[in-house]
Amino acid sequence: MDSGKQVTFPLLMSVGTAVIGSLQFGYNTGVINAPQKVIERFINETWFERYQEQITKNSLTAIWSVAVAIFSVGGIFGSFSVGLFVNRFGRRNSMLMANVLAFVASALMGFSKMAASWEMLIAGRFVVGLYSGLSTGFVPMYVGEISPTSLRGALGTLHQLGIVVGILVAQVFGMEAIMGNDDLWPLLLGFIFIPAVMQCILLPMCPESPRFLLINKNEENRAKNVMKKLRGTTDVSSDMQEMKEESRQMMREKKVTILELFRSPMYRQPLMVAVILQLSQQLSGINAVFYFSTRIFEKAGVEQPVYATIGAGVVNTAFTVVSLFVVERAGRRSLHLLGLLGMAGSAILMTIALALLEKLKWMSYLSIVAIFAFVAFFEIGPGPIPWFIVAELFSQGPRPSAMAVAGFCNWTANFIVGMAFQYIEELCGPYVFVIFTVLLLVFFVFTYFKVPETKGRTFDEISAGFRQTAAGGEKHSPEELNSLGADSQL
Repeated sequence: MDSGKQVTFPLLMSVGTAVIGSLQFGYNTGVINAPQKVIERFINETWFERYQEQITKNSLTAIWSVAVAIFSVGGIFGSFSVGLFVNRFGRRNSMLMANVLAFVASALMGFSKMAASWEMLIAGRFVVGLYSGLSTGFVPMYVGEISPTSLRGALGTLHQLGIVVGILVAQVFGMEAIMGNDDLWPLLLGFIFIPAVMQCILLPMCPESPRFLLINKNEENRAKNVMKKLRGTTDVSSDMQEMKEESRQMMREKKVTILELFRSPMYRQPLMVAVILQLSQQLSGINAVFYFSTRIFEKAGVEQPVYATIGAGVVNTAFTVVSLFVVERAGRRSLHLLGLLGMAGSAILMTIALALLEKLKWMSYLSIVAIFAFVAFFEIGPGPIPWFIVAELFSQGPRPSAMAVAGFCNWTANFIVGMAFQYIEELCGPYVFVIFTVLLLVFFVFTYFKVPETKGRTFDEISAGFRQTAAGGEKHSPEELNSLGADSQL
């Protein structure tokens, strides 16, 4: 069997261990949803004990929204700090160090009830946000760097699969019969302790990224040994050759700072595409569905909203697996377009169902179907694609800065939706999804006209496409052309 296609045990173990980070991110996104009523009761009781009066509805909504959305603020800081860690300590050690944050967050959230402090709960959500922001940078980078080229797409989608499995686990654990009750909710939030311990035990047995060892540390022998272990073969000359080529390319390319990325007209087009794709993921309304799905189902008159929410989690996981197999065949752009259009259709259905709910009882079933369809279309396109297409739009020099900017935009949009959705929903009632429908159609039009297909094209060809667009008006320095992979043109 060709070593490039071979899935060895060390490779599987390394990818599996890294993806625990994605699982934690998904778990913390989904966990806050089910026990909302229980935690609001805790905030109410704590407030009463302190101030001898009932909390006002506005204060409760504000505290709850902050507890949900502060997670994304942590994520913003975390995603911006990825570069500080990975080049200094290595990919694997960075993941190991990040677990300190998971332990701190677990303690803060787990003991918040004992200490009768909702401030501890909010602080814990912030710290676990930091951890998740770092993970969304570390995991795709590590997995991408240890995977053979032919498996990079499929193994890369495992990051998204880890996230959705995490969401599903959180929804199941959040059921009242399991941990979503007055006694056990601190355990539900503090449960992240267990995957963190698992990752701390397993990571030291996983190798450091051979790319980091060779390119950043210049330790060729260690890189070679790691490569042999990962590929399960003694002949790794082609892999080593590829990494050395990348190393030479990096020496030729100057690193691009975030400011240069914004200033240079060369990067304007790919940067705009990268940012708008991230926004299309977050502003599509998917997080509104995840954060508040139990409430949406309650509004829709579903008897057992928790089960409907778990149903959405199952659909979510199933379609991520579909995407895993389709993404290398159908192409990124077409899947993204299909996903956006399907979501817009589902959002219109949802609006109709929620609006007519009072008049027609069976509309509650339509709203469930609409939410399931919404989630399914999300995982076909806007879910997995923005995460890895950013890496494809930029070459080695500008890539870290571009990833940081994209991550920052993703988390910021996540925060805005988390903070604003409850208030907008109270204003617009059932018509809240009209806003998302309009946004989805705008993103559809943008993707149709501006986003190139990257499937099966080298970084070089993708950059050349952008260069022709940019070269319409401006002259560029050779270095700029160089760092868009333009050697062949010069």
